[in-house]
Amino acid sequence: MTNARISTADAKEEFVELINRVSHYKERIILTRRGHEVAAIVPIEDLSILQKELHKTELEEATEALQEARTQGTSSLEELIEQVG
Repeated sequence: MTNARISTADAKEEFVELINRVSHYKERIILTRRGHEVAAIVPIEDLSILQKELHKTELEEATEALQEARTQGTSSLEELIEQVG
């Protein structure tokens, strides 16, 4: 799988070709604007992997927060408002 870099201006002109490269050849296209990476076009399989990892991370964070609440306790809304001011 290769990575290519292309400006957003050029990508606009070559959009159909870029989509074909990504879908058929599994290329990853990095879009740049003024020399800075701003986005990417990736195969749908890559997106699925990213989404699964994100959900896994969110589940781990939620589990940690729940464990912390169980060990350290929680605050009421009124207590939270007092702390925040």
